[in-house]
Amino acid sequence: MEHLIETYGYLAVLIGTFFEGETILVLAGFAAHRGYLSLPLVILAAFAGTLCADQLMFYLGRRHSQGLLARRPSWRKRIDKAQRLLKRFHTPLILSFRFLYGLRTVTPFVIGMSTVPAWKFIVFNFIGALVWAVAIGSGGYIFGSALEILIGDIKRYEYSILGLITLTGAGIWAIHLYRCRKGSLSDAASCKKT
Repeated sequence: MEHLIETYGYLAVLIGTFFEGETILVLAGFAAHRGYLSLPLVILAAFAGTLCADQLMFYLGRRHSQGLLARRPSWRKRIDKAQRLLKRFHTPLILSFRFLYGLRTVTPFVIGMSTVPAWKFIVFNFIGALVWAVAIGSGGYIFGSALEILIGDIKRYEYSILGLITLTGAGIWAIHLYRCRKGSLSDAASCKKT
């Protein structure tokens, strides 16, 4: 297991954060605490993954919004919500949308559809991606430190802790999906896209 984490950990963080990966970033932060990965490199990989994903979604919103919306009508409710938030909280939303579960993927798309200049999105996206990567990655690292203080010999419990973090992330996703399924069918479809 250690060999897999050391060999593919940074690539997993890069890919995971490209597809909305708080759970994988917390896991990587914990692995950095345990010495399997380097926290600065974990943060760098997460920063690169989330930055690239959001720039891609911005570009798709700017250049291909009508075609994508025609193929993804299930996005409409989340797009409407993101548009209302953008109108009300313009710059703060650009800086913090990564922390809005369920809107993270669609918000840069909406910003691309808007009149926000590309240079402004790039600058604020860069700042927001860096803050997010540092906060979530460091959170996983601090979580590992706190557990070590609480239980002492953490080595015995590593796999259990990694499993618990993974189950917690999957549980949050499942609750989100369940709540959407209780709503309309289009909400359920949009949840599958988050």
